[in-house]
Amino acid sequence: MMMRLALDKTLPVALGAQLRGLIEYGIACGEIAGGARLPSVRELADAIGVAPMTVSQVYRDLKEAGLIHGRPGSGTFVTDRGAVGDSDARMAAFLQRVDALIDEGLAIGLRSGEIAGSIGARLSGRVARGRTKVVVLVGTFPVAAASYARSLAAALGPGTTVEALTVDALQRREAAMQRATAADLVLTFAHRRREVAALLPHQRVAAISFIPSEDTRRGLASLDPRARVLVVSRFPEFLPVIKAGVEKFAPHVSAVTAALLDGPDLAALLGACSIVVLSTGAEAALEQLPVGVRAMEYRHVPDPGEIERIVIPLLRDPDSPAIQPDRKAS
Repeated sequence: MMMRLALDKTLPVALGAQLRGLIEYGIACGEIAGGARLPSVRELADAIGVAPMTVSQVYRDLKEAGLIHGRPGSGTFVTDRGAVGDSDARMAAFLQRVDALIDEGLAIGLRSGEIAGSIGARLSGRVARGRTKVVVLVGTFPVAAASYARSLAAALGPGTTVEALTVDALQRREAAMQRATAADLVLTFAHRRREVAALLPHQRVAAISFIPSEDTRRGLASLDPRARVLVVSRFPEFLPVIKAGVEKFAPHVSAVTAALLDGPDLAALLGACSIVVLSTGAEAALEQLPVGVRAMEYRHVPDPGEIERIVIPLLRDPDSPAIQPDRKAS
């Protein structure tokens, strides 16, 4: 359908500037959808009553800005902004990593031919085996994120490499930002998706749920009914969640109390319990652990169901946007 654009010749604004502004605003506000075919120069010029040269110049300006692009033999189309951003950012990150690799090779004394030969050999082998997908798992704590990444890698199989990063690393280290930008997909917790997506505006960021690990469930189920359990969390909002989880998987244990890591009564409660269940991030409580008191971590793993439902389809379709509905942290 012909674009419905109305130019106001009474305004002290050149018609070409008006036309460009109307198209830009239409794209920015979603009134002109990504992938939409624009009228030809002649069609648009006749429809709005301006010279074809004016429309041609506007189209050239919009192409330079990356808002539209031409397809030989098909016409002019609105560019998908997300795809452009992903492509540009991923290419820039890739080239930076190539430069860093070359610099590293030169620094250890390799000649240019040796560097090129090594890269060529590795590339040939990788192509022969098939390209490995790269997933970045962004967590809060390094040790826990690494554990989640290992679980995810085991579920996805040998065709996928999973790297663990933290939000703090993305904020502070350029190298971490580059690795996340160059990945095929970034995964994180539902309650951190917006934050991670803001740090990686040109990357696909998906949220998946995390459930108590089998080791956690089995460990709680095997507790002695006479155990005096203390649940410790670093974050106030997670303390009732972890305590409820302990009561769910150890319903036979009646003595379950809870405390915050920085709570004034922590030392006294540690002295009165027989086993401490620590939420991720509360490991500092181990420094105050009395002799004879056992400790276990309430550890989570990526939800296998959501790996099948969310992660695998996104890896199969590299052009699919990873926009997930906001959910409460599990």
